[in-house]
Amino acid sequence: MRAVVDEYVEILDRALGIAIQVKFERTGRGIDGYAVVLVAEIQSTVEAIRVFDSAHGVNEMHRYTRSGGKQTGTTFHSGTFGEGMRAATSQIESGYRQMIEGWDR
Repeated sequence: MRAVVDEYVEILDRALGIAIQVKFERTGRGIDGYAVVLVAEIQSTVEAIRVFDSAHGVNEMHRYTRSGGKQTGTTFHSGTFGEGMRAATSQIESGYRQMIEGWDR
């Protein structure tokens, strides 16, 4: 079976320029890999604030900071990639304001 790559953008706050970018690969019903990125338009530049992905074979989260850029990843979910992708989306939807505040430190 051939892998299919899907992607979409979900706007969280149009006025503040906040969105989730989701890209995932699947064969059949299972998710084989993904990246879920919280992005914000800050001073006319799109900035990655938080990245959740499966690039290293686990459900991993990377924080970004304005001063330090991308931080070392940490495992955030022990389930399947599909479960991790859904958990990442949920965490961003419910906590994006705090994530942006953390990026700004």
